[in-house]
Amino acid sequence: MESYALLIAAALNAGTVLALAALGLLINERAGIVNLGAEGMMLVAAIAGFATAVHTGNDWLAFAAGMGAGAVMAAVFGGLVIWLNTNQYAAGLALSLFGTGFSAFVGIGYVQAKLQARPSFAVPVLADIPLIGPALFRQHPMVYLAIALTLALAWFLYRSRPGLVLRAVGESPESAHALGYPVRRIRLAAVMTGGALCGLAGAYVSVIYTPLWVEGMIAGKGWIALALTTFATWRPARVLLGAYLFGFVTMLQFHLQGQGVQIASQFLSMLPYLATIVVLVLISSNASFIRANMPASLGKPFFPGS
Repeated sequence: MESYALLIAAALNAGTVLALAALGLLINERAGIVNLGAEGMMLVAAIAGFATAVHTGNDWLAFAAGMGAGAVMAAVFGGLVIWLNTNQYAAGLALSLFGTGFSAFVGIGYVQAKLQARPSFAVPVLADIPLIGPALFRQHPMVYLAIALTLALAWFLYRSRPGLVLRAVGESPESAHALGYPVRRIRLAAVMTGGALCGLAGAYVSVIYTPLWVEGMIAGKGWIALALTTFATWRPARVLLGAYLFGFVTMLQFHLQGQGVQIASQFLSMLPYLATIVVLVLISSNASFIRANMPASLGKPFFPGS
C-alpha cells in the first residue's frame, strides 16, 4: 500500500508541472494564438527560478522569478506575432530554440549548485489517513494551487464576461474588433499570462520537482503540455485530468523498475512520449470533433485594418 501511495503522490507531483504549463497554453489558444515556445520558456524560467532560490533561499521568490522570465519571453513572442504578424509556428519554434540555448549558457555556473533542504508539507489530520494521506495530503502547496487554478480558469472562461470576451477573440477577432474590443491587447495579455504559467511550471521543476539545474532538464514536458491542450479539447478540467494521466504514466516507469519488472529501461522511459503520440492519433482520427471544440481563429493572424 505504501508503494502505491508513493506512486499516486509522485503522479500528482509530475502532473502539476504539466497542468500549470498546459493551462497557460490553453489561455493562449483560447485567444487564438498558438505558442510552440513552451519548452524554451520553461527552460529559461527553470534557471531563473533556480538561481533565485540559490541566492535568496526563498521558493516563492523563485516562482515569481520564473513567472517573470516566462512572461517576458512571451511578451517578445506576442510582439512578433500580434503586432508584426510573423508566422506563429515559426516564431514559437524560434522561441523554443532560443530558450534552450540561452538557458544552457546562463546555467553553466549553476550545474553544481545545491539548494537548501526542501521543507515537507502535510495537511493536518488528513495527512495521517492510511494510503490516502500520503498519496493526497502531503503535497507541496503548488499541487493544490494548480487544482484551484483549474477551477478558477473554468469559471473565468465560462461564467465571466472577460472570459466570454477572450473566447470571442479566439473565435472571431474581426467581430470582437467591430464591437470595440482591443483584440491585440487582449491577445497580448493572454499570451503573457500563458507565458507566466509556463514559467511557473519551469521554476517548479528546478526548485521543487527535481531541486537542481542541468541543461535541458525540462526534457520535453513543454511539448507534452502543448499536446495536452488538444487532448483536453481546450477545456481546463480535462487539462488537469490529462496532466495527472501523463504524470502517472511518467512515474509508472520508476514504479515498475522498483518492482523489478523485466522491461527494458529505454522502453519505460519512452512511455510518456508514446502515450502522447497515441492520444493525439486517437483524437485526430475524429476531425469533426476537433473542429467543434477548437477556437475557430486558432493560429490565424489578425489585421485590424482589413
